[in-house]
Parts: sequence; structure tokens; C-alpha cells
Amino acid sequence: MARTVIIFGPTGAVGSAAARTASALGATVILAMRDTEKPIPGLSASDEKANAFTRVHADLTKSDTVHNAVLTTQATHAFIYVAFGTADNMKATLHALQSAGIELVVFLSSFTVGGDLAAIQPTDMIPYAHAQVEMNLLEVFGEKGFVAVRPGTFASNTLQYKRGLEQGVIKIFGLDMTVDCIVPEDIGRVCGTVLAKGPQDDQRAIYLYGPKLMSQLEAVKIIGNALGRDPKIEECDAQGAYKLFVAEGGFPAPIAEYMVRQTQKAFGAGEDQVFGYKIDREHLGNVEKYSGKKSTTFQEWVEQEKGMFVS
Repeated sequence: MARTVIIFGPTGAVGSAAARTASALGATVILAMRDTEKPIPGLSASDEKANAFTRVHADLTKSDTVHNAVLTTQATHAFIYVAFGTADNMKATLHALQSAGIELVVFLSSFTVGGDLAAIQPTDMIPYAHAQVEMNLLEVFGEKGFVAVRPGTFASNTLQYKRGLEQGVIKIFGLDMTVDCIVPEDIGRVCGTVLAKGPQDDQRAIYLYGPKLMSQLEAVKIIGNALGRDPKIEECDAQGAYKLFVAEGGFPAPIAEYMVRQTQKAFGAGEDQVFGYKIDREHLGNVEKYSGKKSTTFQEWVEQEKGMFVS
């Protein structure tokens, strides 16, 4: 009998890939969405019908909708992400999942989470938000009831350079800061595999990175080469970066402050780090280890998605 999995947020690149992967591996897939009419990237209406995907309404910030979605579909495995806006760091949502019948949760966390989770400070907003949910997962589901997938810096983060590419000038804070540019599709493929097949080992925190580390400058040059453009690169200071993150990136001030502070930590931190966080280079092979397929290089992704960098 096929395992029934429920994907919260299937309209996102990672959620969509997780749904398609789980289905390809034989799972019955439920698509839990706030707007059930919204198109899902990479999944055509004909493929959705042919592979018996089912759409249900649910909102991770509203535990009653989560409970109803799981109960009515009888799903046993769930994919979730951080739903900002809950006062309890999703604890009520997690209880709703558990009481409705979910046995295993695959949580899209962050590579910024590590060490003593309780020691992560609220000022480090990204790791703090994910760590709080991970601790709640441990409390509600126990150590064998969830897998935290902790991906590195998304390849799609480089879309922040789109405007600069068009104008011919790109401003960067921390030219030499190391990034990994993991492709969202690869993250989703790992998540979907764990959902459909279950954990492959006792590892309950899976770090995922792109296959090769590079500097921010190298990443921009790869994009420029693919587009046939040679933009001027200007390095900005901390104050300029903050303004860039808030004014052009649209980030809330506390997140912009965190990003500036963390980038400064990367200065002189060496090669075995991403965004200032130390990494284990063995984890660069985890996409293939946990999905059975090699990870996509950043160059390959840029070639595939060149249209995203052009208005």
C-alpha cells in the first residue's frame, strides 16, 4: 500500500520538487495550500491528474486547518517549513499534525542551525526561528519523529543581482564570502525521497549544499558569463549593505542587521565555511547520498534559468 504524504507549500520550488519526487517514488501525494487554485511550478494540470495528486486547503499558521487536512486525507508523513507569524513557534501546528495521524515530519530548516539550539539568540533571526521549530518538533514528535533538512545558500538568492546586471553595476558586501548556491530542486528531491522512503539512517539533521563552494564574486561572474554580460563589480561597506538589503532587497531591518553582522563574521573565516558558518566538506555530497542523484552545479542552474535574470 502506497504511503500517503502531505506537502505544505507545494507552490514553492522546494515543496514542488518534494511533491513530484515523492510521487515518482510511489507515494500518494496531498498538496496542502492556502489557495487551492494556485498553479504549482513544474507540475502541469495533466500530470497532476495522471498521478492522482490531491489538493486540500490548509494554512500552517492555522492549526485547525492543518488538523483537518491531515485527518481527511489520512496522510502519515508531512513536509513543512517555518510559518512565520505564530506566537508559539508552530507548536500548536505540530500538535495538530501529530494528533491527526502524522508519524514523520520532514522540516525545511537551515544550515545556520547547529550546536546547542537553545543557545541560539533571537537576534540571529534565521537560525533562531528554525531552531525554535526544531526544538518543538523534538518535544512533540520525539527524536525519531522528524528529519530536519538544513540546506545552504539557495542558488535563487543570486536573483538579487538581476537589477545590477541590467544596470551594468553590481554592489556586493563581502566579495570573497563563500556561498554554495544549492539548487532548490535538489533540496526538494532529498525531502521527497525521505518522505517516500523514510530516513535512510539515524541522521535526523541533514545538511545539504551545492557541489562546489565559491565566492560571491565567482557566482556573479558565472551569471555574467551565461548572460554574455560583464557588469562592473563594486564592493560596498556594512552601511551600504544594510541600505541595499532594506531598500532593494525588501528585508525587514532586523534581518538586514543579521545579514550584515553574519557577513562580517565570514571575513577571514577561511574556505570551509558558508556565510560565515563552518561546514563539513563531506556534506557537499549529501544531495547524492540522500536522493541517489548528483546535485546540480550552479553553472547548470544558471543556464537552465537564464530567463529569470532578464526582465
